Amino acid sequence: MNKTILVTGASRGIGAACALLAARRGYTVCVNYRDNAAAAADVVRAIEVAGGQAFAVAADVADEAAVERLFAAIDARCGRLDALVNNAGILARQARVEQMDAARIQRILATNVTGSFLCAREAVRRMSTRHGGTGGAIVNVSSRAAVLGSANEYVDYAASKAAVDALTIGLAKEVAQEGIRVNGVRPGLIDTEMHASGGEPGRIARLQSSVPMARGGTAGEVAAAVLWLLSAEASYATGTFIDVSGGR
Repeated sequence: MNKTILVTGASRGIGAACALLAARRGYTVCVNYRDNAAAAADVVRAIEVAGGQAFAVAADVADEAAVERLFAAIDARCGRLDALVNNAGILARQARVEQMDAARIQRILATNVTGSFLCAREAVRRMSTRHGGTGGAIVNVSSRAAVLGSANEYVDYAASKAAVDALTIGLAKEVAQEGIRVNGVRPGLIDTEMHASGGEPGRIARLQSSVPMARGGTAGEVAAAVLWLLSAEASYATGTFIDVSGGR
């Protein structure tokens, strides 16, 4: 029976790369997206053209009712969930802390932190042997920003990813004896559209000289780490992180 994976925020960037690679590894993929239905459909089409199985479900992970509908859709379609990639994340335009208002901070925390918690909660309810599940794996997509702080750019985003790291460590310990492994991947400077949403499309070119490997990374390089952590090869790894950051 095909294993089922949910990748949140999978219509572009790292999420799309994870969805495509998961399909190649034999998963049926739920491609979650918030509002770009066309982009999500493109990812599903690419998976199907390559011989894989996928379907798209719209849901804003910051909305508890929407998350519950998302998981209900997976239940109805697949009847099981084996893996979750908590990838959905947002950032706001570059600013110093002294310029940030509460609405901005709350918006980022709602998606990046609350969304990750809600999806993890629903996944555990389905995967945990305590609840009659057969186990599974969760990978949270964090960021090197959680460690570096993103001064003068987005400390709020960095703080949200530090919270995701704490979720990863704590949840891993909670469910380790229930057949679920929980790990994190911390991407560094990755060539995706996200930099444009922060107001600087050329951010990688500006900062790549600060990376020991002197280049930005690709979404595929991050996806490879995510899929390894989900795989049986990582069977003794939980509560840990892989930094995919070129040494930054």
